[in-house]
Amino acid sequence: MPVLPVTVVGIGADGWAGLPGGSRDALREADVLIGGPRQLALLPGECAGERVPWPSPLRPAVPGLLAARAGRRVAVLASGDPMFYGIGRTLSEVLSEVPSEAMSAPLGADADADADAPRAEALRVLPHPSSVSYACARLGWPVEDTEVVTLVGRPTELLAAALHDGRRVLVLSAGAATPAEVAALLTERGYGPSRMRVLEQLGADERHTEALAQDWAEPAGDPLNVVAVECRRAPDAPRFGAVPGLPDTAYEHDGQLTKRHVRAATLAALAPAPGELLWDIGGGSGSIAVEWMRTHRSCRAVSVERDPARAERIGRNARALGVPGLRVVTGGAPGALAGLPVPDAVFIGGGLTVPGLLESCWDALPAGGRLVANTVTLESEALLAEWYRRLGGELVRLAVAHAVPVGGFTGWRQAMPVTQWAVTKDHPPRVPSVGVPSAGEER
Repeated sequence: MPVLPVTVVGIGADGWAGLPGGSRDALREADVLIGGPRQLALLPGECAGERVPWPSPLRPAVPGLLAARAGRRVAVLASGDPMFYGIGRTLSEVLSEVPSEAMSAPLGADADADADAPRAEALRVLPHPSSVSYACARLGWPVEDTEVVTLVGRPTELLAAALHDGRRVLVLSAGAATPAEVAALLTERGYGPSRMRVLEQLGADERHTEALAQDWAEPAGDPLNVVAVECRRAPDAPRFGAVPGLPDTAYEHDGQLTKRHVRAATLAALAPAPGELLWDIGGGSGSIAVEWMRTHRSCRAVSVERDPARAERIGRNARALGVPGLRVVTGGAPGALAGLPVPDAVFIGGGLTVPGLLESCWDALPAGGRLVANTVTLESEALLAEWYRRLGGELVRLAVAHAVPVGGFTGWRQAMPVTQWAVTKDHPPRVPSVGVPSAGEER
């Protein structure tokens, strides 16, 4: 049977009146109309198809929902642009997994159509202006210069990673309570002077309210809202940059912290790229995993820490620095590594001499995966030297000294040097070279 498109129609708060002719036709002709109760209520009686509200949880129900209506014209309603943080993404991913025989035939399709048509044709999307487009139009903000953070089904702490003085941020709200939660987070993180504007029912009966985050006292309004933030950092608030190497004071820790300069060098060696997954072994304070995830919103990390108190601390640091999605596994490696998803990179900040740890991490890496290990002990350094001899890569010693008072003068205080081994799997072995650079400390 030929693959057939499920039609996804974007609809705004203005409902039927705001839809173009093509979208109206698709909804009139549909045998089945699927959407949220609010969206379905926006349709007039001339849309006579069976109305099916989304179940909860939504994603697991999609394949069965579509399979049960095979052979019928299916239209799905979505808020605004379905492919921008919308149901379009979920449908695209789910439809690619559904066997073609479970799909209905396309409207107007030839019965002799190619049964092996590309699965991309399983979805037909008719977009509507997104809430971001509406908000930027009302505010006069260029869309390309505006950071967007969605809190729909996500923790408010995600916003923390987007806070930089002078930046404009649009927050897609989870409901009526979101503006107050955003104001509280901004104030707590030192961005109380930020100007907040809440735009409700964009494209319909709009209502706008505004105040500084630190002065926010508005009652909960319409659940369909977007929060616009013009970020202003309080004079006494810490400044966090966008690259690895945050101040050590950004972290809660008990001394088990990869210090700032070594942390920056370590992240450079790990070389995070969008969508990649890191294993952070011997998490300590979680600083490596946190800053890996801060490099791009799609970066993921698992921090493995055997000490329960430190594991809890890693979670607090992740939430404070805007990456609440950091997964923390409490347990000792290599045992705690069993069942974890395949990593793109592994960082070992402690426990190098535990039997089987390096072997387990190396075996877990796919071709092209990176491994970086830091140590300050002679025993672990000898182990890294042996692996370097066998597999190549880079072996460097990082040394950092800080200027400190010496009586009425100033002198240098040397931190313990850190030996770092960095290697890419399938990296061709090379003859060790003589002489290497400097800078650091270990967690």
